[in-house]
Amino acid sequence: MQPRQQPMSAPGPQGPRPAAPLLSLLLLLALQGAGAAPAGPEDSGWLQRSQLPPGLLQQAARAALHFLNFRVGSPSALRVLSMVQQGRAWIDSQKEFHTELVFTTERYNPEAGKQRRLGECSAQVIFKKEKPRPPVNVTCTRLVGKSRRQQEDYLLYKRLKQLKNPLDVVSIPDSHGYIDPSLRPLWDLAFLGSSFVMWEKTTHLLRYHLVQLSGVKQWKTDDDAIDFDYTVLLHEFSTQEIIPCRIHLVWYPGKPLKVKYHCQEQQTPDRAPETEEGSAVAPTELSNF
Repeated sequence: MQPRQQPMSAPGPQGPRPAAPLLSLLLLLALQGAGAAPAGPEDSGWLQRSQLPPGLLQQAARAALHFLNFRVGSPSALRVLSMVQQGRAWIDSQKEFHTELVFTTERYNPEAGKQRRLGECSAQVIFKKEKPRPPVNVTCTRLVGKSRRQQEDYLLYKRLKQLKNPLDVVSIPDSHGYIDPSLRPLWDLAFLGSSFVMWEKTTHLLRYHLVQLSGVKQWKTDDDAIDFDYTVLLHEFSTQEIIPCRIHLVWYPGKPLKVKYHCQEQQTPDRAPETEEGSAVAPTELSNF
């Protein structure tokens, strides 16, 4: 959501000049139109840094990345937050936080021995009171070229197809935090599907982190897509709870990711069942992918 431009100044105490009736008419129409428009940052004012809830801009950046990872749908293009460079926020009459920010990212699984590559993103994120699933509009520079990303995704796809079927894994990582290199594609794919879950559950107060993947099973589908059903453990930072979520994911390189999930926690009565079919769920801008 782009902030509205500053409206024209109202006439002075003496009113509009008689020699400019057309200007007066245009001003009147503009003011009438402004009365019907939704409140913007000029109505409430941008908040000072000291007025922002602690970590709001970082929370907005993480929400944007969860959404971005899901929408791009590529295990080879996964990103994590590096640093918020700049940002601002304002609160409207509905007590919703509107944020605009610029932040840097890096590859989630950087190649060993190589210098980390940073990318830059700009995003607009709206936190609607304490409701989850914040609307996101995000644009990022590329960390991996499209042809290379497609090649890496296809190689990962082939590795997954060669795994034991059905696959039954106790936990990734293990109790010592180790991920076997042969199971790394499973973890990356689970991270991809979990990104959707974490975006859907995020509010300006609730933040989630993927802790562990367990109980993975794999099936073949008619169109040869990777079809997984697995459980993840999500760490919710503000409550320090560990939340198990059952996720069903269907992935094929270059096609929209399909995710359905259910988390074992008390659901509020007004929440709808949490399912997603890879459709357009919020405004976004991914032109640099």
